[in-house]
Amino acid sequence: MSKQQLAPTAAGGCCAPIATTALDAAQAAEGAAAFKALADPVRLRLLSIIASAGDEVCVCDISPHFDVSGPTISHHLKVLREAGLVDCERRGTWVYYWPVRERMQWISDLLAVPALTA
Repeated sequence: MSKQQLAPTAAGGCCAPIATTALDAAQAAEGAAAFKALADPVRLRLLSIIASAGDEVCVCDISPHFDVSGPTISHHLKVLREAGLVDCERRGTWVYYWPVRERMQWISDLLAVPALTA
């Protein structure tokens, strides 16, 4: 079927108009900041480790998984924290990290696609 053979819709276009806008400009900027933070393989792995821990995880348990220095790990964790993806608390010598569940759910919802209808 060629494009010329398609029946126009009630609105006069080639298809049904988009009913809703997924993101406004502010939400798009917020999402871009989160994805920019995740656009580094070390940070993506860090977030994966923290998220898979289920609760909180000590930085002493995270660092051995990487071949980079402690200060580099700290820098990457700071970027994730500033993007609102993780939060932390210092307890004595160590810092404990946990995922910000609301932010993780927001990213998950952002990437979700509706189910196909038959």
